Amino acid sequence: MGGRVMSSRIGAVCGVALLLVLAGGVPARADVWRDRQWYFAPMQLARAQTLARGGAGVTVAVIDTGVDGRHRDLQGAVVGGRYTPRDEPAGNVTSGPHGTAMAALIAGRGHGDGAGILGVAPRSKVMPIRPVMDHALVVEGIEWAIAHGAKVINMSFELASDGTLQRAVAKAAAADVVLVAAAGNENRGVSEPARYPGVIAVGSVGRDNKVTGFSNHGPELDVVAYGVDIPVVRPGGAYAVTNGTSVSSAIVAGAVALVRARFPDMPADEVVDRIMDTAVDRGPKGRDDRYGSGQLDVLAALTAKRAPKSVSPAPARVAEAAAPTKEESATPLLIVITGSLLLIAGLVLLVLLRRRNS
Repeated sequence: MGGRVMSSRIGAVCGVALLLVLAGGVPARADVWRDRQWYFAPMQLARAQTLARGGAGVTVAVIDTGVDGRHRDLQGAVVGGRYTPRDEPAGNVTSGPHGTAMAALIAGRGHGDGAGILGVAPRSKVMPIRPVMDHALVVEGIEWAIAHGAKVINMSFELASDGTLQRAVAKAAAADVVLVAAAGNENRGVSEPARYPGVIAVGSVGRDNKVTGFSNHGPELDVVAYGVDIPVVRPGGAYAVTNGTSVSSAIVAGAVALVRARFPDMPADEVVDRIMDTAVDRGPKGRDDRYGSGQLDVLAALTAKRAPKSVSPAPARVAEAAAPTKEESATPLLIVITGSLLLIAGLVLLVLLRRRNS
């Protein structure tokens, strides 16, 4: 890793065990970072962004450690309102490195002439929610995101729950919000909240499109996305390169924002289906516990021809409901032929009678 210090865990926050699913990074000059976003080419993100207007009109809630909206790559990307934990002074929102990194991967604007980090959905907005990773505060943060118009929620963290978080996730899904979460980096079962029903659980693959050794796995895994050697921003104008299912989750959240921008009337559950149904099958044929439904293909998700579940075809008449059998298909033809022969015979008989009378 060229001396890069990697870590899949970042301490505990306020006494609650929190595994922020991100690895460490190495600083470098800002003018090289756009070129290091190698995943743009294989994902065909430039074309995808054009098709979906860059995610314009979609707000993505980032439940994390806070976002440094003053970073030049996030100028104009952060919504004005933000969730502040109870008992904390308004405006006292820490700009954590993890949350800032996720926000830029989703909605980074870059800066200057092609410099800095460009997000997957660079015209979307991010809504920072920093709940200090207390169960009750995470629930409050989700409810706040629903109330303030978020259409996507990214959860690049692991947090064991007593059930209240799962209920909040279900509430968000019922409110037409798409939830995306990191599967985890311990090479074990999918973590919470990614394992909850209604959440897109995201694992990681490398440049070779093969699942990484750290990516969590299991029957709850839905899709995989790039999660190795991903450049990210840091608070205060810094940059780094990192690995982890956190970045994979943020990339998928950005892709969901593009889909929601291109299909603004599509219900959340159909957006989820579209993401999974268009994923590229990897590993064993069909769905498996390492790759889920496959690897994210955002361009396919934006262009695939699928009939929405919410639109039912017009009911067919009973006579048209079933395809005719071979015998049934032949019956009308037989009637036509018989009728035609009888008509011809009648005409011949009429001509003969007229000749006899004359």
